[in-house]
This record gives sequence, structure tokens and C-alpha cells, in this order.
Amino acid sequence: MPEGTGQRIRMAVVAYEGVRPFQLCVPCEIFGEMHCDGVDSELWVCALDDGPVRTSAGFDIDTDHTLPDLLKADVVFVPSWQLPYQPPPQRLVDTLIAAHANGAVIVGLCLGAYVVAEAGLLDGKRATTHWAFCDDFRRRFPAVELDENALYVDEGAVVTSAGVTAGVDCCLHIARRFFGPQNANRIARNVLALPHRAGGQTQFIQRPVADAPQDVRLRETVEEIARHLDRRYSIDIVAAGLRMSRRSFTRLFQQSMGSSFNSWLTDQRLTLAQYHLETGKRSIEQIAHQTGFGSVVTFRAKFQDRFGVSPTAWRRSFLVAGLVAGLVAGDRTAP
Repeated sequence: MPEGTGQRIRMAVVAYEGVRPFQLCVPCEIFGEMHCDGVDSELWVCALDDGPVRTSAGFDIDTDHTLPDLLKADVVFVPSWQLPYQPPPQRLVDTLIAAHANGAVIVGLCLGAYVVAEAGLLDGKRATTHWAFCDDFRRRFPAVELDENALYVDEGAVVTSAGVTAGVDCCLHIARRFFGPQNANRIARNVLALPHRAGGQTQFIQRPVADAPQDVRLRETVEEIARHLDRRYSIDIVAAGLRMSRRSFTRLFQQSMGSSFNSWLTDQRLTLAQYHLETGKRSIEQIAHQTGFGSVVTFRAKFQDRFGVSPTAWRRSFLVAGLVAGLVAGDRTAP
């Protein structure tokens, strides 16, 4: 394994029928382009089957590299997998096992973790995949310790990542392993990505609010609360305003909104807090009070619990992204 030795790193990406172009192209962009000096990598797109590979977007990929080339690679990427899920062909499984035995790092991007798990390479190890498939993954592969919040998990010889853009995070992490943090940061700057994102998948899981309830009184109350999130609310006070018992209100709210009142209220406050952190200059203390959390301690705890990252780190991520965008806009030459 030439990790950290300065030797050329051979990267191989598996291309299969129905592959998603973005998933396939992430490692191609990170490792197949010359972003800066000090990064010496060779990338092969290896077709699973003979002939052109048809992507999910409807265009074909023609490549000179095939499955046996995986055995000569230092890093092998499996960029997601087919939906609805189908077990990978045995020849792919066998080749991954053999490449792993040769010392290659096997990387499952997004649903590619399924393929790596089918090869038994994740048994007894930590892994991650797209949050929407975590329950299914656990049922299929109970021997794997799944971390549904992680953007990527590095177990040394096996690496897995969460959905879609987490593949960028994962590839930049691999770039740090093989080429060092300075070069990885230069690559991140060129592709306009954060060198490292704080937090995990939880911060990207959408929690949609249900359609407005049919009960006009409840709908008006919900809209009024959403306009004044800085005020104090309780189930008893809101139920009394609707001339309902606590029990009846709780049942109606759950049926209409798809969550409890307190969960909905917390979601609304956290969404507003995110907006202020990303777009304004209010202090953390001001945001805590303006979103109705009352105290900074409560606000920080709720934010950390929901998104896996502190309010300060969340704000810093967007600040860094803005600075990077400004730098790249002002200097489009490779560093």
C-alpha cells in the first residue's frame, strides 16, 4: 500500500448498468483531475460488463478498463448501487474480496456500502450509508455496526459514506489520507467544497411539516404560533385557546401535523435558528431568545441534539463556505 509514500496512487471506480452519473463522477473529479502539485493519482473507470455502460441519465460510458483491473488498484470505489436493490453479481463480490486481500482500500459510496457488505468486508466493523436505507441495511447485514449519522466511516481498509454529496466528503478524506491535509484542502478549494463538514447526516434529514390541518381553528393557531416563535407556549395554553381539552388537542394535532405539538414547535424554532445563523449577524444569545428557547444553554443543547453540531459550528460552516466561494470567484487558477 503506497499510502503516504509519495508514489502514484491507482484509483478504480466500478461502472455498472444504471450507475448514477454524479455518484460515478465524484471520485473521477477528485482523483482524475490535476487539481494541484503533490497529488499523483491515476484513475480508471472499470466496466462491470463488456460494452458501453448505460447510466441512469440515459447516456453511455465507454471505457478500456474492466473488472480485473480492480485487482491492480490501491483504492476501489463502488459508487452507490442499483435501485430497487439487487444483490451484486458474484464476480464483482469475488473481485472486491480479492482486491481487498491484495491490500486495496475498498470504498462504498452511498448504497455502495451494500455491495461492500455483501462481500463480507464490513462484518464486525462500523459503516454508514444513506439515512433513508439504514433500517433496511440493518436487516440485511446485522453483523455490521451501522452509524446512520456519520457522513463517512473510515475503518482503514474499508471506507463507507452516506448519500450523494457525502461522497465528496469521503473522497476528500481519502485525499487527506494519501496526499496530506494541505493538498486535500487545495482540492476542496478547487471543487468549491468544505475541506471538512462538521456534524453528520442528521442535519440534512428533512422533517417536512404536514399539510395545513383541515380544522380552520387549528390551522390559524399554527400559523399564529409560527409567526411569533419568540413567545412562550404550552399545550395547556394552546388547547385552552381552542376551547379543547389537552387530550383532544394532543390527538388532533398529532393526526393533523404528523408529530406532537412540542416536537413541531421545536422544529419550527430550530429552522428559524438555522436561518439566523446562516444569514444574519445576531449573537447566539440573541438567536436563543428570538427563537423562543429562552436560554442559551437550552438552545445549544436542542441544536446539538438535533443536528449533531453546535450553533457556532453551524454558523462557521456557512461562513467558511462563503469565504471559499469568494476566494474561488476572485482567483480561478489552481493553487
